[in-house]
Amino acid sequence: MAKKKLRARYGRDAPRRVRADETASGLISLKDPEAWKILCGDGYRPIVQCPEVQICVGVYASLIASMTLRLMRNTDKGDTREKNQLSRLLDIEPNRYMTHMDFFQVLVRALMENGNQVTVPIYRDGFLSELIPLKPLEVSIVADGLDDYRIGFRGRYFRPDEVLHFRLNPDPDEPWRGQGYQVSLRDVVKSLRQANATRQALQESPAPSIIVKVDGLAEEFQSKAGRDKLAEMYLDSEQKGQPWLIPSEAFSVEQVKPLNLSDLAIKDSLELDKRAVAAIFGIPPFLIGIGDFKLEEYQHFVTTRLMAVAKTIEQTMTRGILWSPDLYLSFNPRSLYNYSMTDLVSTGKELIDRAAMRRNELRDWLGLPPDPEMDDMFLLENYLPTNMLGQQKKLNPDTKGGETDGTNDNETDQDE
Repeated sequence: MAKKKLRARYGRDAPRRVRADETASGLISLKDPEAWKILCGDGYRPIVQCPEVQICVGVYASLIASMTLRLMRNTDKGDTREKNQLSRLLDIEPNRYMTHMDFFQVLVRALMENGNQVTVPIYRDGFLSELIPLKPLEVSIVADGLDDYRIGFRGRYFRPDEVLHFRLNPDPDEPWRGQGYQVSLRDVVKSLRQANATRQALQESPAPSIIVKVDGLAEEFQSKAGRDKLAEMYLDSEQKGQPWLIPSEAFSVEQVKPLNLSDLAIKDSLELDKRAVAAIFGIPPFLIGIGDFKLEEYQHFVTTRLMAVAKTIEQTMTRGILWSPDLYLSFNPRSLYNYSMTDLVSTGKELIDRAAMRRNELRDWLGLPPDPEMDDMFLLENYLPTNMLGQQKKLNPDTKGGETDGTNDNETDQDE
């Protein structure tokens, strides 16, 4: 008897069956846009869906992808560029589906948006064959021990030395994991979304610009049907622009100015938030539509922030792909600088005059084909080739036209 009482005391109730109409009613409530907004708020969308964030990420992706990735070799006389099948694979055709532009845009976008990007190198017969970027949403980074980690993808795990793991803004607690700009952007993006929502609401449902003052004691204004009837009688007109004819005793028309974006300071708030997003990414504000173009500011952005991300890609690929200590990969940033034709010609002329450059190299700067007669090195002095500088004759008061009288000034007269 005691066992039956104990069992009845701690027994579990049978699960209650949920009726179909109860489940349907719950689903219908979530389909309502207003209910979804109340329950989920504004944070259910990822940060990268913000237009300003996409613009900033696109700036990095397009500029880095437009740079040439060079295979360089360290030599005793300086670094030289290597051109072989490996350099062609890395710079032109990283895999069978993508070009250089496609591959690095995918890589940089994932790196800027998530802080991490994983690419798997494929080897065939001992040689590098392809570079396959993995989908960021299917990649997981899991700690393994005190100072090691593993990278998971579709049920398979890779060691860090088996893949190319690009990381941006490493986490201080887990330095092998990149954290990107998610934390810094969260509050700014929320403010931008709220300002855009307010602006859209004002544009879709603007306040009326005309308010009609009526006698509220009239019997017709006690109901909505009566108000609609009077508005149809006096305020509607068959032709556009036709004046209204209303009784002066019952109506008084006044024009008011509705709230606009300037009154709510939406424009100033949007500009400040856009500048904040640009500052977090380190790009000039004019690249997202604020302010005027400034060449110095753009050059500084390329030299500092953009090349810092490019260096991360260079060093990760060099460490993960190249085994020779003399080889390394390097982006060429010269194509990103906004040079004018006049600046290129002036700089090239100065280098040619000082024998630091050949004329064919200047033609390459200007996009012209090489000339076989412009491979010689010239100096400013009479523009002579360097191997003929010792054959020139200086003029002095005792010579005419570069010819001497047959005597050597360096020799003394033995008769005297």
